[in-house]
Amino acid sequence: MKHATAGGPYKVPRQHDGFRSGLLAVVMHAVLLLFLWVGVSWQNNEPTEVQAEIWDMKVQDAAPPAPTPEPAPEPQPEPEVIKPPPPAPKVEAPQVPKEDPEIALQRIKKKKLEEEKAEKLEQARLKKEADEKLAKLEAKKKADQKAKEDKEKAEDEAKDKALAEKEKKKAATEKLAKEKAEKAAKEKAFAAEMSRITGAAAKGTSGSAAQSTGGRVDGGYAAAIRTKIKSNLVYGSEDDSLSATYVITQLPTGEIIGVRKVKGSGSTAYDNAIENAIAKSSPLPKKKDGTVERELNLDFKLKDMH
Repeated sequence: MKHATAGGPYKVPRQHDGFRSGLLAVVMHAVLLLFLWVGVSWQNNEPTEVQAEIWDMKVQDAAPPAPTPEPAPEPQPEPEVIKPPPPAPKVEAPQVPKEDPEIALQRIKKKKLEEEKAEKLEQARLKKEADEKLAKLEAKKKADQKAKEDKEKAEDEAKDKALAEKEKKKAATEKLAKEKAEKAAKEKAFAAEMSRITGAAAKGTSGSAAQSTGGRVDGGYAAAIRTKIKSNLVYGSEDDSLSATYVITQLPTGEIIGVRKVKGSGSTAYDNAIENAIAKSSPLPKKKDGTVERELNLDFKLKDMH
């Protein structure tokens, strides 16, 4: 490098140039290392600008020799100013596009409707489960109630049946006792009446008493008795050959107190029908004079009973 002075240009000695070259090399290596270090530390930063002076050795050799000046003080190298790396650029977050208020409102309404629908479905499901449980409880309650009622009904029916049987037996017993009492009363009344009639006849009395139990049976009297018995006969056979004979014992009032079969017809059904008809015909008709025959021996031919 050439320097100008008051006396004209001069050439720097070679030894001084070598020293400066070595120093420059050291500085360049240091700057290079510093650049590598900064580059690693600041990956996204721009590389630091480095300025350096280049010495052309050929030009220095070709210059004409200059008079040797007095050695000047060695200039001190100016400190290299390293610019601080620029701050990293701020990365701004991408802006979210603003949503249209109408679309946002529709979306909120739609979400609300879906939530209400889901809530209604859940409530319906819970109500259905509750109804099913309640129906099962009601069905069980009804089944238990029906079983209880059936049991009580069966017990009541058993009690009613037992009571009915008891009442039936009691009624049958009472009926039998009543029939026996009536029969005894009839026999007693008949005995009293016969005793009265017999006593009156023994005293020589005459008249109606003796006539009421004796004498022949006239045709009109027997026909009247058969007509009444015929009106109470219930029999459907057309066999006119059937005939039965019965002796009927009665009180002076015409009340029948005894029926005795003398000759059967050969048909049990016809005989039973005749006996039932005789029992229903009590009291029997009297004679025109108001008397009766104590015993009547009557034939009942089916052909005459039509």
